Amino acid sequence: MKIVFQILLTMSFLFQGAGFAQEDSLVSFDDIEFSEGAQDTEGLIDVSDEVVFSDGADTASFNEGESDDAVVTRVPIEQAEKQSMWAIFIAGLIGGFAAFLMPCIFPMVPLTVSFFTKKSGSKGKAVSQALLYGIFIIVIYVALGMLITMAFGADALNALSTNGVFNFLFFLLLVVFAASFFGAFEITLPSSFVNKIDANSDKGGLVGLFFMSASLAVVSFSCTGPIIGTLLVEAATKGERLGPAIGMFGFSLALAVPFVLFAMFPSMMKSLPKSGGWLNSVKVVLGFLELALALKFLSNVDLAYNWQILDREVFLSLWIVIFGLMGLYLIGKIKFSHDSPLNYLSVPRTILAIVVFSFVVYMVPGMWGAPLKSIAAFLPPIGTQDFDISTVHSMGGTHTADASGRKHYTHFHSRATIKGFDPYYDYEEALAAAKAQNKPLMIDFTGWTCVNCRKMEADVWSDQKIRNLINQEFILVELYVDEHDLKLAEAEQYISPQTGKKINTVGKKNTDFQISKFGSNSQPLYALVGNDGELLVQSSGANYDIDKYAAFLQSGIKAYQERN
Repeated sequence: MKIVFQILLTMSFLFQGAGFAQEDSLVSFDDIEFSEGAQDTEGLIDVSDEVVFSDGADTASFNEGESDDAVVTRVPIEQAEKQSMWAIFIAGLIGGFAAFLMPCIFPMVPLTVSFFTKKSGSKGKAVSQALLYGIFIIVIYVALGMLITMAFGADALNALSTNGVFNFLFFLLLVVFAASFFGAFEITLPSSFVNKIDANSDKGGLVGLFFMSASLAVVSFSCTGPIIGTLLVEAATKGERLGPAIGMFGFSLALAVPFVLFAMFPSMMKSLPKSGGWLNSVKVVLGFLELALALKFLSNVDLAYNWQILDREVFLSLWIVIFGLMGLYLIGKIKFSHDSPLNYLSVPRTILAIVVFSFVVYMVPGMWGAPLKSIAAFLPPIGTQDFDISTVHSMGGTHTADASGRKHYTHFHSRATIKGFDPYYDYEEALAAAKAQNKPLMIDFTGWTCVNCRKMEADVWSDQKIRNLINQEFILVELYVDEHDLKLAEAEQYISPQTGKKINTVGKKNTDFQISKFGSNSQPLYALVGNDGELLVQSSGANYDIDKYAAFLQSGIKAYQERN
């Protein structure tokens, strides 16, 4: 059943990519400048004003003289980038297949294929024309992705996507897209532009085929526009230069392949379901998914700016209602203006309704603090839950009596810390505690809106073996890089030697510390250091293999013992 829920979540977050490979931390523009400069991943970097934030891949390196026995294998930055690009491509494919089932495109398949077969006169020529038609579809959409990058720059898009104001605008944009899918209005291109493109499609040869492909793109914009817009926004958040183009390549490939296949094998069209009201149902279901996705962007802003409006149980309540309404729609209990009468439930519709209602039931225990590991990465931190039926003691925590006197404790602990842990929130204070207790220090660079951080906490840190290792063998400090609400005292503020910007908040201080000390710009980042503040072993990014993560912790303990 867990696999079914994960499939549903993949549908819900078509455009966030597979593998949780996006950076969500809301980083202020005040202290970061974005550029296209290359990063040095072999040593501590002089970032100057060329800082670009990413997620899940660690760029830190060892200090000289570290023990070879302490080496822990990590995922190279190049491999992480490839995984991110694959995630964008897969998201594009899923979006393209969804767009193919839209009422603006699906009914055009028989007409388009018939045009090729009748006009060409032979099957070979029909196939070649359909192949060119598909290639032109891909060229048009990939060119759109490239234009977006050229116009704004990949780094600029990433900067916008991690800004609180633009996250709120993205939320509003997705709500508009959802309303469009529900039938409130249609998002269309100017009719004069559409007519010019369509007129040119009557020309013969390659020019005519190109404009036929362009006609498909512009005529179907009312259906594909929201999908394309969301995909481009999510591709931009990966921070990859070719992200929008790769996303559009996956999207257009999924859109083009069916046209080519049906031209090659026209008999396959007999197996296609007939056009009808079910096509509009696809749009409405995607509208519900867009609405659920929009809440994630609003949650990012709520967490980063400490509004405390969209807490975990509120977020879950909204999701339960959204997916509950989706289930009621699938079984015909709710209708929209463009829906056809539903006389009976088809098998696919019934199965999807069962999955949706099961997902709703799965989420209900989360209202009382159930971890909900399958979706924990998308939810606000468990600390924002007002009512949690479980307790810290039941999770094996090591609560310290004087913990409330720690720096920033009251601000972070009740909202941020997962059950069973009792960390510090200030590096200098934690390092002093590590020296006093003769333990290594574990630094967790995290963020309020870091998806990979929540997934690590839910899937790895919740394991008894990992929890005991951290609690018993380390002093833990959690440093939030996107904390905008806490201001530094006047005496603690300074000008960063790396960026030349004023560091006046806790988030800016933690960000500057991570970059200058560990040469890394990713969250989560786990650094194990000795009492002198120097790395014991190579730092680690997100690693969802519990045994490998335990080996990483054990290697830090061993290195600390050897040094002392």
